This record gives sequence, C-alpha cells and structure tokens, in this order.
Amino acid sequence: MTARLRAAWRDLCPYHPGLGERLLQRWSEPHRHYHTPTHLAAVLAAVDRLAEPHHDRELVALAAWYHDAVYDLPPDPLGNEEASARLAETELAPVLGPQRAGEVARLVRVTSEHRVDAHDHDAALLCDADLAVLAGDPADYRTYAEAVRREYREVPEADFRAGRARILDALLAEPLFRTARGRELEPAARRNLAAEIAELRSGSGAGEPTD
Repeated sequence: MTARLRAAWRDLCPYHPGLGERLLQRWSEPHRHYHTPTHLAAVLAAVDRLAEPHHDRELVALAAWYHDAVYDLPPDPLGNEEASARLAETELAPVLGPQRAGEVARLVRVTSEHRVDAHDHDAALLCDADLAVLAGDPADYRTYAEAVRREYREVPEADFRAGRARILDALLAEPLFRTARGRELEPAARRNLAAEIAELRSGSGAGEPTD
C-alpha cells in the first residue's frame, strides 16, 4: 500500500518527495482506523474512476492527499478539515503557487460537509470519491463502519449510535453523489446507509469496539 502511494505521489509531485513522506506519516498515525493510507488509496482510485475530461485531476488528487491529513480526536480546535486545508495551503504554495494551492485548500474544506454547488465540478469529484466507500458491498461497508467506530472508541456506545445516526440521516436527506459516474453509486450507498441506521437504532450491529 505505502509503495503504491509513494508512486502515486511521485506522479503528482516528482520533485517534492519529502512532502509525500510527511503526509504518509500523518495518514499512518496510530489512532486512525478508517482514515488511514487504505482510505487515501481508495479515494485516489475513486478519483481516477469517476473523473471526466473537464475535471482538474491533479488538483483533486492533491486535495485527496490533504483532505484528512490532520485527523485529531477530539478534533483540532479549528476542525480537522480546516486544519488540513491550512496545511495544504502552507505546504503547496511554494510548489504550485498561491492560487492553485488555495484551490486545493478550498476543495479540502468542502469535504467538511460534502455540500457541493452544481457547477463546482472538482469539488463534486473529490466528495464523490470520498463517499464512494458508502456504495461498497455489505461486507466492505460493515468493515468501514466498524473502523469508524474504533476511531471513536472513547465515545459511549449510546452516544455514538445517536450521533452516527444523525450524521447518516443528514447524508440521506440530500443526493449523495454529484458527478455523472458517481450517481451510479447512489442506490447501493442508500441501501447501506439505511441498513446501518436501522442497526444503530435497534441496538444491533457491531457494538462496542473490542481493540
């Protein structure tokens, strides 16, 4: 996994390997269970699958690298997405120039709520790639949900279930995917979300994390 991600970074920023190494160190922090290099690789792969000619794939891929670069629990006082966006702007300005670095940071900020304007094509691509996990087969979706629970292992079970159900309800209240290819994922993602909500509210499912 790490070797593939290093190769992907070299394709994006061949003259700045140190940036990629520092990002991989962030993504590999021990408190992460879902927001890991595996998630990063999955988002990058989804960007490639969902992208069309009008997308700026370089910027979206860079935003994918940075979108969870800061992932503190409890969250950074700024919010993890805002802290990640500021990190992107600071580190990428000398590489891309301030305008393109600022656009990467803007894309990162959009992942805070995944609310995208209809004409914001690059943000739509990033958000769709980030949410593509929701459309996995039931076994893969359960693995994802269990990993999220482990990241919040300090949260009491009842509080986690209530909060997680609210988040998933909010996702279901709007279209999940905005790109043409991403919209093909909508039915499977909605089935998975509805099933998890039912488990959360019934008290069944994975239960307390065990590791």
